[in-house]
Amino acid sequence: MTSLPERGEAPLPNSSPEEDAAAVTSSSSSEHKEDSSSKQPKASVQSCVFTPPFAIFEGQQDSTPLCEKKSPRSSSASYGWSRILRRFVGSSSMWRLLGCTRVLTSSDVWFLGKCYKVSPEESSSDADSDSDHAAFLEDFSSRIWITYRKGFDAISDSKLTSDVNWGCMVRSSQMLVAQALVFHYLGRSWRKPPEKPYNPEYIGVLHLFGDSEACAFSIHNLLQAGKSYGLAAGSWVGPYAMCRAWQTLIRTNREQDAAADGKENFPMALYVVSGDEDGERGGAPVVCIDVAAQLCSDFNKGQSTWSPILLLVPLVLGLDKINPRYIPLLKETFTFPQSLGILGGRPGTSTYIAGVQDDRALYLDPHEVQMAVHVAPDNLEADTSSYHCSVVRDLALDQIDPSLAIGFYCRDKDDFDDFCSRASELVEKANGAPLFTVVQSIEPSKKMYNQDDGVGGSGSSMANDDDLDGSGEAEEWQIL
Repeated sequence: MTSLPERGEAPLPNSSPEEDAAAVTSSSSSEHKEDSSSKQPKASVQSCVFTPPFAIFEGQQDSTPLCEKKSPRSSSASYGWSRILRRFVGSSSMWRLLGCTRVLTSSDVWFLGKCYKVSPEESSSDADSDSDHAAFLEDFSSRIWITYRKGFDAISDSKLTSDVNWGCMVRSSQMLVAQALVFHYLGRSWRKPPEKPYNPEYIGVLHLFGDSEACAFSIHNLLQAGKSYGLAAGSWVGPYAMCRAWQTLIRTNREQDAAADGKENFPMALYVVSGDEDGERGGAPVVCIDVAAQLCSDFNKGQSTWSPILLLVPLVLGLDKINPRYIPLLKETFTFPQSLGILGGRPGTSTYIAGVQDDRALYLDPHEVQMAVHVAPDNLEADTSSYHCSVVRDLALDQIDPSLAIGFYCRDKDDFDDFCSRASELVEKANGAPLFTVVQSIEPSKKMYNQDDGVGGSGSSMANDDDLDGSGEAEEWQIL
């Protein structure tokens, strides 16, 4: 089993009085049950370093030096203690000792398309590294974690040098796109190594999300790109507007890169999925295969070959609260190998939901306040600890804000075809109320693709100001 990051690499989240009270770590113990009618307490966030307790699971092969060899009786006693420790590691007592939320039950965890058969008690599958908490936690702590920052250069003319209390949707979207880039360059099986120097692609991805105008996907540049959708420093924004801001930013960067050296910093097509003209008000978004093919062709400058593609699907699945009929469908999207998770959270509090277990969402929380850092693209010895978190937080799926966006990454044509097949099967399970649908093509009278977009949005008039309410969200997306 691969070890978790070393103690020195574990992040130390900063509890801040400015942290949003809604972003509270949920606990499965009875003494921590939430009263939804009362104001939630601020989270007590602690760093969880799992390497020492889980070290006993490494290998079972005998690597003890000869001078430390035990007698058979001593070895038997040691093995007995090992079994006791294994039980403790998987128990609620151990998780409470570490001060973090534990995986709630023995049910499977689906995390960005990968299944972990975790169990709070010792099971017969100890030899399978994917069947215990350690493998899941290693995967979780390897995901890119992007949070509130303070001390960066002022955003445009706002004079704001921090995004505390308003930038959580931007940070959540950065996490989703960062995972897409990690999957593209390093693969889904990549885990953050315990030792330096780091992989150049990994460092390069982190550099893109630095907090300055010089970094392609910084909060500064996202706000500038999303002005026409209501994005502004100091203001909260919805997931629909956030997806469109990414579309604009990537198109702008692509044009600038082509004018400069032709080198792409976003190595895939982008498809922001919406509905057809008949479905703009109350209909499900439509993934059109022909539109995706055209976007890939545009990305490849007219060639017919398929390219990697990122799909963003903004949705509104209810009014004040999410319609329960959609919860099983949302859960199943995490079983897709192409899953990038969800931009969503409690109302007014965005998080990056990356996994599910039973009826709980497992997420990375952007509401930790950290100092701005600069990761140079050529510094393979950089301190990246502030971009990773080992604290697993959860919330009930029925508490999620109905306004959200789902992400998928398809590496090639076969991967896209597999996604479409799974999505079509999901439509059949939806009893007439799917999250989104898949079609091969559309009628010529229904405008789904504007080649002037360059990077691909579907939908005919979703970009104008009349489509947006005060929060930057589109009323057309209501699916009741």
